[in-house]
Amino acid sequence: MKILIALDHLRERKVSAADRALMARMLRSSDDGAATALWRRGGQKAILERMVPRAGLRETAPPPADKPGFWGYTALSARDVVQTYRYLLEKAPEAHREFVLGHLRKATRCGTDGFDQSFGIPRAVQRPWAVKQGWSGFGDAPAGPCRGAQPAAWRPDLGIGRPVLHTTGLVGEQKIVVVLTLQPAGSSFAKAAAGITALTGQLARV
Repeated sequence: MKILIALDHLRERKVSAADRALMARMLRSSDDGAATALWRRGGQKAILERMVPRAGLRETAPPPADKPGFWGYTALSARDVVQTYRYLLEKAPEAHREFVLGHLRKATRCGTDGFDQSFGIPRAVQRPWAVKQGWSGFGDAPAGPCRGAQPAAWRPDLGIGRPVLHTTGLVGEQKIVVVLTLQPAGSSFAKAAAGITALTGQLARV
């Protein structure tokens, strides 16, 4: 969802230095506060009304009517996440593509919420890559501290009461990899991260 928020903001309004800083935190370090600010400024579901047809999405729905401010309740299928990357690579204005991918290539190891985002693509394959990860349902803070400064995240919350962990992005310059997982209730972040990393490694070799 954060990639769509960024693409819409770049297209619909003059972008200030402050806006660029917000988008950098959102794309590199999965800053939810930055995403919420841009979501509200863009008209919330109006962002999807613009981006769904623009990017050719078919399986994306806005948050429930009683939760309009919760961008994380947007429903996107794996197909539409792949299509978002295709739009970014093939149809987005070059300046917008380079802005977004430039930040995804510099995704930080630690999200602003303290979770380690170096699971999946960043841990399973060698650079070059550009990544946007996602997770929810593992508590408000990680079990242990995250240290360092490498890979990052998009954080959809499906509101279904089970942990989710996703890894999405480009491997090399063109290969799109998307792995979306729903974890068993009570799963630890570390175990889920190890599982999705192993699965991503298998998929990336196909």
